[in-house]
Amino acid sequence: MSSSKNTSFPLLTVSLFLLLPFSYSLSLTRPGSSLDPRQLTALESLGFPSTRDACAVPSPRDNATSCDAASPFRHLISLRLANCSTDLDLPYTVLQSLSTLKSISFLNCPIPPPRRLPPQLASSLHSFSCISSLRRVPGALLSPLRNLTELYLTGVPVMVSAPIMIISNMADLTSLTISNANMSGPVPHHWHCLDLVHLDFSFNRLKGVIPGTISMLGSLQTLNLSSNFLTGYIPDSIGDMVSLKNVSLSNNTFFGSIPSSLSDLIDLVQLDLSSNQFNGSIPTFFSGMKKLRVLNLENNNFQGVIPFNSSFISKLEVFKVGGNSNLCYNHTMLSSKLKLGIAPCNRYGLPMSPPGDHLRSDGSDDMDDYGEADSSHNGDGDHRGPSKVVLGVAIGLSCLVFLVIFLVCLSKVCG
Repeated sequence: MSSSKNTSFPLLTVSLFLLLPFSYSLSLTRPGSSLDPRQLTALESLGFPSTRDACAVPSPRDNATSCDAASPFRHLISLRLANCSTDLDLPYTVLQSLSTLKSISFLNCPIPPPRRLPPQLASSLHSFSCISSLRRVPGALLSPLRNLTELYLTGVPVMVSAPIMIISNMADLTSLTISNANMSGPVPHHWHCLDLVHLDFSFNRLKGVIPGTISMLGSLQTLNLSSNFLTGYIPDSIGDMVSLKNVSLSNNTFFGSIPSSLSDLIDLVQLDLSSNQFNGSIPTFFSGMKKLRVLNLENNNFQGVIPFNSSFISKLEVFKVGGNSNLCYNHTMLSSKLKLGIAPCNRYGLPMSPPGDHLRSDGSDDMDDYGEADSSHNGDGDHRGPSKVVLGVAIGLSCLVFLVIFLVCLSKVCG
């Protein structure tokens, strides 16, 4: 019996010794969490509550995380910092412990940007998002992110001289948004991210033209270059981008006519060319684009007659052509109830003068089939009749006065 008691005590001691590392690990993970202890500590330094499971269902608005399914400890794969305190810090050591992240996003976090990212974290990231955060985004922070598939920057100054400085190392990008970022320079001529589906450079300070090489982006579905300082023609090569569905070039200084190659974009849903200097006539091919739902051509220099009937316009959700002073519509094809913001055409296909200039003397409009006031009518209803009567009376009175003067002079000579 004593021998049995003596052997049980060492066995119990060994068992407790083996369990010590496991119990120590459990104490670091906090109740209800299976996250890597180092990452849990990092989250607490970023303001995440220790009482909440970091791998639970993420919040739709505030700070949020998601984890993988590794064991014995799970690891963070996404992190969102939202509505941060201005005194929040992102030390290098904390970022090192978050090297398993695939996605990181900042939402309304006006904190200083980290000087640099740990190489392992930079290599791991596939998605980087910054919305009205970090005060500024330096190029040195972005250039190491070579494996990104999604980059979203808006409402924050991006400290680069041109977009090419950002995308030259990002060959795997499929979605690129740098909007309202005070970014200058030209639209890139050379593209390394040939699988790009979404491209948005709106509300920046880009200058120059759209290079024809943009057609290299054969998978592109969304192209937004609105609200920049771009100029020149739309390149004919845009017709090669057959995947395009949404195109916005509004609020620039583009000029010239709409290229016929646009008719090849059979999947186009939205086209916004408003507030530019485009001219020429509006192409008829738009009416054959069956998926088109938004067509905005307002505030340009288009001229001639709108080539569409009411059936086509009724299929559109948005159709805007106002602000084109030389553009008009045939009132036999389109009703004035459409309120297009342009005048009806006269018989020569030119915009009519204001309607008040074409009122008859009896107050009715006198327009022919094209909306023109016709001045060729004669007879009692002719609006020029009164002026002829006045002219006849004036001539008769002049003759009578001349005759009186002649008779007076003649009587003096004879007398």
